[in-house]
Amino acid sequence: MSRPSGTRTGSGKPDGVITRGTTGINRLRRSDRWLMHRAAVADTLHAAADPLVVDLGYGARPHTTFELASRLRTVRPDIRVVGLEIDPARVVEARDGVSFARGGFELAGLNPVLIRAFNVLRQYPEDAVAGAWAKLQSGLAPGGLLIDGTCDELGRRCAWVLLDADRPLSLTLAWDPFDIERPSDIAERLPKALIHRNVPGEPVYELLQSADRAWATAAPNAPFGPRVRWRAAAQLLRQQGLPVEVPRRRLRDCVLTVPWSLVAPAL
Repeated sequence: MSRPSGTRTGSGKPDGVITRGTTGINRLRRSDRWLMHRAAVADTLHAAADPLVVDLGYGARPHTTFELASRLRTVRPDIRVVGLEIDPARVVEARDGVSFARGGFELAGLNPVLIRAFNVLRQYPEDAVAGAWAKLQSGLAPGGLLIDGTCDELGRRCAWVLLDADRPLSLTLAWDPFDIERPSDIAERLPKALIHRNVPGEPVYELLQSADRAWATAAPNAPFGPRVRWRAAAQLLRQQGLPVEVPRRRLRDCVLTVPWSLVAPAL
């Protein structure tokens, strides 16, 4: 079985616990599309001497790992992708330029320039997030990035945090335009760092409430479809002074990206 080079922690055991392993073809397409067109991600991949990407906790089948590799190769064709799973039964043979190995938060001793950890921390307690982030951040190559996210079983509702080696940078919410009635419906898929913070007095709650109000105000655009309505709602949020990112391209998804400082949990 093909294994990437690298050493593990002193105990020789992966750091973490086995998760449910739920997976599905094209489940992470929304976050993949975002990564493909994210300038910071492209700059990081292009600048890397070794463009190594780790897909941590890919689940029972590695469909999404192969999809990630295929999509990121449009950014840098020579990237190396390694899928890591704690459960040895899930480690499969290498193919299509993608390798697999047993590993957890210690990253099997690898130092990737990009880590994707989707639907991993959702199965941990909230107080485990900071330690898990710190462990993963410490394993990044210089200038590396980490994406920690959550999505539903079909990938229609997604949310993720982008981090560098020092801190969280942004929160992104992305959803199928035809799958929700209002933006706050995405709350059930907030990352573990925020999902228990969707209560009055917390910044992420206030963001979702503001998005709902803007969505309601943009109702006259409804006949033109939910994408047009969401673009109008996002523009209203920006007019209100919220630092909502302006997409650089027309999107098939509804996407809301804001700086982490806007939604960081209250003390």
